[in-house]
Amino acid sequence: MIKSATFMYTAAIATFMAGGMQPAQAMSEAAKNFPDKPITIVIGYTAGGSTDIPFRVLAENLTGIFKQPVIVENKPGAGGVLPAMQLHNKKPDGYTLAQTPTPVFRLPYISKIDWNPATDLTYVIGLAGYSFGLVVPADSPIKSMKDYIDYARKNPEKLTYGSPGIMTTLHITMEAIAQDAGIKLVHVPYKGNAESLKAIIGGFVMSVADTPAWAPYVENGKLRLLSTWGEKRSKKFPDAPTLKESGIDRVQLSPFGLAVPKDTDPDIVKKLHDGLKQAMEKPNFREALEKYDMEPLYMSTQQYTEFAKNTTADEGKVLESLGFQKK
Repeated sequence: MIKSATFMYTAAIATFMAGGMQPAQAMSEAAKNFPDKPITIVIGYTAGGSTDIPFRVLAENLTGIFKQPVIVENKPGAGGVLPAMQLHNKKPDGYTLAQTPTPVFRLPYISKIDWNPATDLTYVIGLAGYSFGLVVPADSPIKSMKDYIDYARKNPEKLTYGSPGIMTTLHITMEAIAQDAGIKLVHVPYKGNAESLKAIIGGFVMSVADTPAWAPYVENGKLRLLSTWGEKRSKKFPDAPTLKESGIDRVQLSPFGLAVPKDTDPDIVKKLHDGLKQAMEKPNFREALEKYDMEPLYMSTQQYTEFAKNTTADEGKVLESLGFQKK
């Protein structure tokens, strides 16, 4: 079974080989004046959260680069995959981009779809990786991952956890942790971290696995951070151990980026890639990511395309091991 999402990114980089020098070619007519109207970036999570805020900074930067408005549109629900699913039917003109989080690459195994995310989208750029963590109320008797697992063993199917939705990376990773430990947890899906955090503060769930939208509540003492899921400890929360340090052999970064419809003009894709790369290199984008303990995780168009193919194949193996593939 796959233990880490980090290796997927590493494998994508390792397998990417740049082609030889090619003769210069004239830019297509469609790309010459691109963009000459507003661009929309559709993301799969709620406004004001750990995904939304960095994307709004990125869009602001891109607006300055392209001299055209770049609008962020929120389409939450369905584990963050709605933008990519709707992108499949959009006009391939480069004016609509969709965030492609890891759950997109699970779609062929859990849904009846007539397209393949590995081959039927055009991947533009890899942007960043999420920071994840598991929190409980500050007054919870659970003070560590060991306590968490011990509680679940002693109270089968009583320990609840909220996540941003069914088949999200957070849901899959929590179920994989449970499988490894031989415990059964109760998953409570929400549309985003705004809902799940209200639920845990209100006492409706016993824990939440999510991106660091929980950070203010940890800082003000309302929630306790049991673990973070990166290779190294969080810079913002260095007292919280990683999963590996807690005896759980997993690392989860869940890289994400942007895609456009299949058959989008390659010259337009290049313009988008180059503009986005410039936008993500600005200090304010890194600062927006750092607010949620995230870091840039750049992949070129070719690297991100390879990553999408590899990840789609690997996610099938993970889901099969958990018994989550559609029948």
